[in-house]
Amino acid sequence: MRILTRYVLTELAKVFLISLCALTILMIVVGVVREATMQNLPLGQVVRLIPYILPDALRVAVPVTLLLAATSVYGRLAGSNEVVAAKSLGVSPMVLLWPTFIAAFLLSLVTVWLNDLAVSWGRSGAQRVVISAVEEIAYSMLKSQRSYSSPRFAINVKRVEGRKLLRPTITLPAHGNSPEMTITAEEAELHSDNAAGVLKVVLRNGTLDIDGKVTIDFPGVFEREVPLRDASRAQDAIGLPSWLSLAVIPGETTRQRDRIERHDQELAARAAYQMLCGDFEKLTSTKWKVRSESRVDLKNRLYRLMLEPHRRWSAGFSCLCFAWVGVPMAIRLRKSDFLTVFFLCFLPILVVYYPLLIYGIDGAKNGTIPPQAVWTGNILLLCWGTWLLRRVIRY
Repeated sequence: MRILTRYVLTELAKVFLISLCALTILMIVVGVVREATMQNLPLGQVVRLIPYILPDALRVAVPVTLLLAATSVYGRLAGSNEVVAAKSLGVSPMVLLWPTFIAAFLLSLVTVWLNDLAVSWGRSGAQRVVISAVEEIAYSMLKSQRSYSSPRFAINVKRVEGRKLLRPTITLPAHGNSPEMTITAEEAELHSDNAAGVLKVVLRNGTLDIDGKVTIDFPGVFEREVPLRDASRAQDAIGLPSWLSLAVIPGETTRQRDRIERHDQELAARAAYQMLCGDFEKLTSTKWKVRSESRVDLKNRLYRLMLEPHRRWSAGFSCLCFAWVGVPMAIRLRKSDFLTVFFLCFLPILVVYYPLLIYGIDGAKNGTIPPQAVWTGNILLLCWGTWLLRRVIRY
């Protein structure tokens, strides 16, 4: 029995590792090229992105490559009648199957960890790389397009000579209590200070316009500091549930429930006070609608926090579900051509599992269905695989 176990695991590991390396490299290249194109990153920063994109690539590649390895190994075993030979000797097919299922279970736990690592560490790390490269990105785009912009920072120039920006126009949109500012100058230079987290804009001989109301001429040198996060094109997603690790989500969920409770108490107190005063018009005012909409935002964040653990665990355990279906189906098809077996297994998964997962995620985000709905696809695969397993063992 141990010989059969070693044989199956060795064959499975060879196909799995080769396929995983090939698919992961392909996904890393695609991810790096996409990010470099979107952010216009220099080569040095592109290389720094690779460690942060790796967990994201692996969490997608592991379930697919495990299915490929399982269908390849068991399709070949069945095609060469090795499963039939084992049955004729009185050996249950489960002796050949359980090593793969245990390996799939362990890989599922690893994939859950990769899902958590990719969103909590990988995304924030890639964002830090983009933020730290603001100066290089800005100069590259200004040289090629003569403009660079982010949601809170924009600069247009007549031309670029070395490090000098000639006839720059810098726009800082209104944000919070800060009014909109427009700065024009004869020339300027950009210097990023990663330690301080700011992009220093050094301007010479220009004009500062504040919200179109105040104009100030400045001869000589004028320096303006812009936070690197505001100057970069990195997504401002800090605090989003999809960027939090599983370890902090329970605590954040509790705090979010407390925020909603306090908000409801405040709304109830305001409504009671206005009704007591007979001021019913304010209950339909714009401010009251804003308060009601803010409660909707709070609830949506709570729904997303409740969804994230289920989403990551269900996506991770797709490894076990894929293997649970792929192994008995490969044996029943009895084809040595592993690509045919793989696509015959993967096509129903592609048509059924992923749409159900997407539907469950979208519905749980809106609160229309419970977050446990993301497990629907996994449950269907387990039921289908169980039916196939019973037929393999019986016949």
